[in-house]
Amino acid sequence: MLQAAPGKTVFRFHARDLNFVLAPTKDGKPVRFKVKLDGSAPGVNFGADSAPDGSGVVREPRLYQLIRQKGLIRDQVFEIEFLDPGVQAFDFTFG
Repeated sequence: MLQAAPGKTVFRFHARDLNFVLAPTKDGKPVRFKVKLDGSAPGVNFGADSAPDGSGVVREPRLYQLIRQKGLIRDQVFEIEFLDPGVQAFDFTFG
């Protein structure tokens, strides 16, 4: 659980899809986030739960698809920054 905002996670991955199991604050308040690929907004590689500019909101506990790479799959550096405190982060999955 993120105690103070902002907070971020950065790592390298190699997969078409990058998913993250997330939940809002314990009292149910939404948590805004921003994702990046190689330091920039994901653009066409945005997931079902993020926008091309990388923005998104955690509103309920579930799996969030944050990245879906188009075309050639390659190693990329993923970054997620949570803009509000209290997010509950559980597990990454890849597809």
